[in-house]
Amino acid sequence: MFESLLRDWSFIRVVRLVLGIMLIGQSFQMQSWAIGLFGGLFVFQSITNTGCCGSAGCGVPRSNVRQTNKSTDEIDYEEVK
Repeated sequence: MFESLLRDWSFIRVVRLVLGIMLIGQSFQMQSWAIGLFGGLFVFQSITNTGCCGSAGCGVPRSNVRQTNKSTDEIDYEEVK
């Protein structure tokens, strides 16, 4: 667990941490708990390396196999009057 905190720090992860710390500091200055919640969310995301959909991000795995559907090769159309 501790090893995952120290490795794989990307630029976005650092930006989230800095932004979260700035928002938490701003929330104390403005005495606004809502800003503090957003700051806490950003700090949590940077520490756990999660984002919009987890540590893998929003990427969709690519499939190397191209699938063809032979049932749609010939389509019969029927005229409706």
